Amino acid sequence: MISAFRNTLAGLVVVAAFAPALAMAQFKNEGYLTDKDGNVVKAVGNSVCVRTSAWTPALAAKAEACQDCTPDLCPKPKPAAKPKPAPKKPEAKPAAKKPEAKPKPKPKPQFMNVELKIELQGIAFNKTELTAANKQELDAFLAKQVKPLAKIGAFIITGHTDRIGSEKYNKKLSEQRALGVKDYVVSKGIDQKLIFWEGKGFKQPIPVTKFCENKMKRAQLIECLAPNRRVTVEVVGTKLKPAPKAKPETKPEAKKPEAKPKPKR
Repeated sequence: MISAFRNTLAGLVVVAAFAPALAMAQFKNEGYLTDKDGNVVKAVGNSVCVRTSAWTPALAAKAEACQDCTPDLCPKPKPAAKPKPAPKKPEAKPAAKKPEAKPKPKPKPQFMNVELKIELQGIAFNKTELTAANKQELDAFLAKQVKPLAKIGAFIITGHTDRIGSEKYNKKLSEQRALGVKDYVVSKGIDQKLIFWEGKGFKQPIPVTKFCENKMKRAQLIECLAPNRRVTVEVVGTKLKPAPKAKPETKPEAKKPEAKPKPKR
């Protein structure tokens, strides 16, 4: 009871203190006491706004004097919207590099099949060794025709005899002649795995010796049949095709001489 009485008394004192102002004040629905000019009445050294019984924090927050009286209750201003960043311009893509022109592939070498042949004639009667002239011929054949080949497929050696003597004897003699040439070309660097040899005896005579008659004297007949005493060498392989010849450039047409102007009469 005593505290209630004190509160009532204090209220009467405050009202009494503001009595002159109240006489001129009017109430606004803002929760603050205002004077006739609409200004909020302040007390305690003009620093405290006088509240009415209708004052509530929500009402104070809406009051015009909110910043002067209850700045803590005033709604905080919305932060200014940050300006949207200007859209970035897409970076210019570097110009695509043109692919470097690839060098034209070199044309593949073209090969052609070849067949080479030489007849080493005139071997001495009843002998297997080549003559000096035969060896020179064979050396030139190997150097100029066989060596430039890209590949040797087969090296075929065939021995032959004349018709004088028995078939059996001549068969063996022709084989010995073929083997002698085989050993010679191997010594010159030909791979013996590529060599095939045989003896034909007198079964493949040279056509011209048909004119050699048996009624001839023996020495004359032996000399006549000399071409049959031979060794045939055949080579099968490949070599590079020769490059095609470039077409000659067409010459520009000769200019026709300009017609001379006819003399004036």
